[in-house]
Amino acid sequence: MAESLPEHERILQEIESTDTACVGPTLRSVYDDQPNAHQRFMEKLDACIRNHDREIEKMCNFHHQGFVDAITELLKVRADAEKLKVQVTDTNRRLQDAGKEVIAQTEEIIRCRIQQRNITTVVEKLQLCLPVLEMYSKLKEQMKVKRYYSALKTMEQLENMYLPRVSQYRFCQIMIENLPKLREEIKEISMSDLKDFLESIRKHSDKIGETAMKQAQQQKTFNTALQKQNNVNYGRNMYAINGRVPEPKYEITSKRTLEEEDEHEEEVLTAHDLVDFSPVYRCLHIYSVLGDGETFENYYRKQRRKQARLVLQPQSSMHETVEGYRRYFSQIVGFFVVEDHILHVTQGLVTRAYTDELWNMALSKIIAVLRTHSSYCTDPDLVLELKNLIVVFADTLQGYGFPVNRLFDLLFEIRDQYNETLLKKWAGLFRDIFEADNYSPIPVANEEEYKIVISKFPFQDPELDKQSFPKKLPMSQSVPQIYIQVKEFIYASLKFSESLHRSSTEIDDMLRKSTNLLLTRTLSSCLQNLIKKPHIGLTELVQIIINTTHLEQACKYLEDFITNITNISQETVHTARLYGLSTFKDARHAAEGEIYTKLNQKIDEFIQLADYNWTMSESAGRASGYLMDLINFLRSTFQVFTHLPGKVAQTACMSACQHLSTSLMQMLLDSELKQISMGAVQQFNLDVIQCELFASSEPVPGFHGDTLQLAFINLRQLLDLFMVWDWSTYLADYGQPTSKYLRVNPSTALTLLEKMKDTSKKNNIFAQFRKNDRDKQKLIETVVKQLRSLVNGMSQHT
Repeated sequence: MAESLPEHERILQEIESTDTACVGPTLRSVYDDQPNAHQRFMEKLDACIRNHDREIEKMCNFHHQGFVDAITELLKVRADAEKLKVQVTDTNRRLQDAGKEVIAQTEEIIRCRIQQRNITTVVEKLQLCLPVLEMYSKLKEQMKVKRYYSALKTMEQLENMYLPRVSQYRFCQIMIENLPKLREEIKEISMSDLKDFLESIRKHSDKIGETAMKQAQQQKTFNTALQKQNNVNYGRNMYAINGRVPEPKYEITSKRTLEEEDEHEEEVLTAHDLVDFSPVYRCLHIYSVLGDGETFENYYRKQRRKQARLVLQPQSSMHETVEGYRRYFSQIVGFFVVEDHILHVTQGLVTRAYTDELWNMALSKIIAVLRTHSSYCTDPDLVLELKNLIVVFADTLQGYGFPVNRLFDLLFEIRDQYNETLLKKWAGLFRDIFEADNYSPIPVANEEEYKIVISKFPFQDPELDKQSFPKKLPMSQSVPQIYIQVKEFIYASLKFSESLHRSSTEIDDMLRKSTNLLLTRTLSSCLQNLIKKPHIGLTELVQIIINTTHLEQACKYLEDFITNITNISQETVHTARLYGLSTFKDARHAAEGEIYTKLNQKIDEFIQLADYNWTMSESAGRASGYLMDLINFLRSTFQVFTHLPGKVAQTACMSACQHLSTSLMQMLLDSELKQISMGAVQQFNLDVIQCELFASSEPVPGFHGDTLQLAFINLRQLLDLFMVWDWSTYLADYGQPTSKYLRVNPSTALTLLEKMKDTSKKNNIFAQFRKNDRDKQKLIETVVKQLRSLVNGMSQHT
């Protein structure tokens, strides 16, 4: 109990000295002590409270008088306080009234200050935003006027410089969101412009190419004229005499040509003048700025490759007209001129490797197309114009740095085809000339006509020159015409060799080879066909032989003609020779053979008219009519042969006599002829005598002795044997070189004798009653037996 009291006092001290917020733990300790401690603590608390009340009461009693005094003093000052309150209230009222205006002005000042601050802030922010808005407005304006490259630069400035300063504003976010869309819009628009550009250059390629080719051709003409002028000036300096130089007339023409070419060159438009290239520049810059240059480059190249394939695809009817080829070449030149322009004005869009690859692809296609379509050309003029176009085409592209050697190699292939078309054309010309020829010597009435013929054909004959007019040249009209056409062919062949950048030696070789083809193939074929034509008679064949002789002599003049053109001497090692000599010799031999054939055919026609009475008792006493007609025909024919070379006429005459002799012999020995009387043999003998007389009359000069009569020797000996009936001599001398009937073959004699034997039996019914006839019949039978034994002996020996 005693111990708890000090504890309670401690707790009370803590409660009195501790802040009320911290009294909780102290009070908790009261309840944590011994039982009834709370009651004791309350009692102690009440005692403490009573002590404090007593102290308060003591203190109040001690200060009571002072309190009363203070109240008394306070009551005294109440009146003064009331008066002061009134004064303060009045002063406050007056102060409030006076402060209202101040407050109003202060509030106005505050509001103005706030406005001023806000305005300053707005101005500062606007100063940040205005450049952004101005740039965005500028961007919109650039988009409106299609200045897309500048618009992209403006976007770049907006993104990097202006928008980051005002990124907190909503309109900036809208701008930022719109910029990618604008970029895509620019890409789409520029790509659309590029597509329009590609379409435009596709449409204008032919115009661009035509302009470029025209410019290249004019430049070539200009250079040629300039070279001529330089040559003229050089010649004037070389041949100046006494300081005075004669001015040739063509120099004025050259100067005029140069001036005209200058004017033309000023008028010629370039590819840049014909096509606006700004879309491709703009699109390239735009895609480069957007970092997508590779995509643009691939797209451009892909589209141009497609266009190249379209350009390289020719029309199916291109080979029909030169305009088709010109349009084809113009489109290709236009395409590559554009590519060359793009190559030189851009960086990376088109490279030299790319253009070379594209050109190689195009060149292979062009060569294949030209090979195919040129093979359809049958007109040499069209092939020549094609060649000129290819040369201009190659020169144009070579001027732009593209290799064109394969095109010139192609021209050599086309040259062969050109020669083929020329040969076909000249074959028609030769045929027309031969058809129109009258195959008679050319009549000349006076010197003027003679000079006209000589100017066309190199003919020289001193003997003919001595004759007076009118006179006839030995050749027919076709000879000078053929000669002129051969020269025209050489000119036509030469035209193709121009501008091929070949040496004179090569050109000379080309001309000689093509001329050889003309002579050995075309003209030779035409001559051979002419000779074989049915309507060509002996007179025409004779004239053809004479014509070929003169054409053969003119070959050397053709060689001189080619030499004068090419300035290549015939003595040059590699110079080819013309084969006209062999051509005309072959034609002449064919004509000679045809003469022999036709003569024999004519003889056969007369022989077919023979109408012998093989059983006649005696001859008519004169030669048969058909034979006399035949001999008259031969005489007139051989008179025409006087203009032929002697050997040809002699061969023809000998061939005709031999054929006549053979035909007459075959007539006697014909198996269908069963009987021959002695009168028929006598009549046949009269006909053979006429043949021998004809042979001895020397129808063609140049035969020695009885050479021509030997053609009938077989017939003569056979007929003599039967006419004389000299069988004893024949049989006795058979096989000896000196035999009188050496040319009589036993089988031939046997055949004819059997025909006569049968006739004797039928015609001489009563021959058995006459002793001579019986003896003759026995003789015939005996001779037949001996002849058969000779024939059998010959067969055994063989």
